Parts: sequence; C-alpha cells; structure tokens
Amino acid sequence: MPGEPSLRARLTATAAEYALRPLNCAVPLNPPGILFARTLIATIMAAAGPPIAGTAVEQVRAAGVRGEWVRAPGVRFGEQAIYYVHGSGYVLCSARTHRGLASRLSRRTGLPVFVVDYRLAPEHRFPAAADDIAAGYRWLLDQGFAAHDTVIAADSAGGHLTLDLLLENARRGLTQPAAVALFSPLIDLTFSLAAEQERRRRDPVISARAARRLPRAYTHGHPDDAPRLRLGVTAGTALPPILVQAGGAEMLSADARHLHGMVRAAGGDCTLEIWPGQVHVFQALPRLTPEADIALDRSAQFLRTALFSRAPRKVS
Repeated sequence: MPGEPSLRARLTATAAEYALRPLNCAVPLNPPGILFARTLIATIMAAAGPPIAGTAVEQVRAAGVRGEWVRAPGVRFGEQAIYYVHGSGYVLCSARTHRGLASRLSRRTGLPVFVVDYRLAPEHRFPAAADDIAAGYRWLLDQGFAAHDTVIAADSAGGHLTLDLLLENARRGLTQPAAVALFSPLIDLTFSLAAEQERRRRDPVISARAARRLPRAYTHGHPDDAPRLRLGVTAGTALPPILVQAGGAEMLSADARHLHGMVRAAGGDCTLEIWPGQVHVFQALPRLTPEADIALDRSAQFLRTALFSRAPRKVS
C-alpha cells in the first residue's frame, strides 16, 4: 500500500498551492478564460508527463467516434485493448493532452490504448460527452475486441463518464469490460463531497467552488439529480472489478471513497488506494512525483490480471 509521500511529491503540492491554485481559482469561464485554461493544462501535461519516445499514434475518425490509438514502442495490435476516457472537468482536455499517460499505460500493459476524444462543454452540453463514450465503447467492440478482452482506464471527469457507461451497460444487459481502473474519479458533479473534504484539508490545485463551475458548463439546464448526472449503484448491479486511486492531498479523495463505498455496499468488487500527499491525477505527472510510476504499475498489473482470466462478464 502507498506509504509516506516523497519529497518531490510534497514540493509539487506546495508549488501548486502557491502558483497554480490562485490561477485556477481566478480564471473566468468565458471564451478567453476557457482557451487559457485549456492551453495551461495541455502545457502542464506535456511538460510533466510527455509521451514515451517512439510512441505510435494513429488518429481515428469514424462515424460518431473520434480519438487516437496510442502504442508504446514495440506494442502491437492483438486481441486485447485498453479504452481510455480522459478527464476534463467536461471542459478542458483531449486525447492529445493524455497521450503521455496513455503511452506509459501501454508500455506497462503491452497493450494498445484507444483514447476517445469526446465533445467538450460549453460548446457541447449534456449528454454529448456521455453519448460519445458509449459510442467509443461500441466502436471498439465493432472492431473485433470482445468485451472481456477490453479494459477501461479513466481519470477525473472520465471517472463519472465511465461509471455512467457501466451503469448503462448493466441497465441494457450489455457485456461489461473485464476491469476498470479510475484515477482521481469525479463522481459528485455538484462538488458537495469535495467541499466537505476541503473543509478538512485544502486542495493544492483548485477550490471546490471554482472546480464545480466546469461540470456546470456541461450540465447547464439540467437538475443536479437528473438521471446519468447523479449516479448511484444499486444492489445486484453487475459491474466489473474496479480499482480506484486518488491523491491524499486532493478534494476528490472524497469522491473516491464515496464510489468505493457505493460499489462495495452493492456487492461489487472495488479496491481503493489513497496515496498520501499526492495531487489530482498524479499518475500523469511522473516528472513531478515518483509515485506516479509506482501507482501506474499497480493499475497496469490490476488490468492485466483481469484480462488474463479472460472470463466473459455478462449481466445476469
């Protein structure tokens, strides 16, 4: 299990507290502000976690599906694949910003990673992103990847989108993927859980009040408790095994605990790891914290173990 945070991790959190948090809290969600925020996050991701040298990237532009295949050097296509749902707050990121994280996950698993490029708010509101995630999953199956030969990894808002996909699969009686790994998942789009956590410990990256503006740009015009926005796992829901990793310094550690509790209470298989001192989606920041690689190793082992069982998981 995770131990005490490294010196680099502590320095990263401190630097974010004084340099990044004030900026993130002040940026307005108007067109110039959104452009600035998108550029900022892309710059941070590229600098702190660039793709592995020699990574192969292939663009996908199919009917209703956009994204890219990411393969670390030496990784070839086979029967198995990873479906990656990037974070964004529903507003900010893209397949390109997460290319580095996808390349490292590809290297550790030996598998190709399809990173879906879903539509962002405020240009595209609910349920555009959720529809794109479902379309991407169906597209993978149409390419010949069996559901039990597919695993999903996701971060931040991608966690909410992934849970929505799993619940919709269960509702419709569709076959689930073999396993899911979630990094710092956002589950409560109102950020009420995060705000409560922040009263105990201040997030070094952004405040709950500032962060909740992002999903609101996506959910605008819909009540907070609308189906597919406030997600709940009921007893007997057929879900794949889930690994949840979150940073101990981030407010979304509350969402991670909430998800873990929901799945376990419903009879599902969910493992929770809270990494002390780590910031939001630290797995994407190997140049800033050495724990990023360790956590990604653990998630890759979890996904590969599930795939090796190769047992189809169908909804009963």
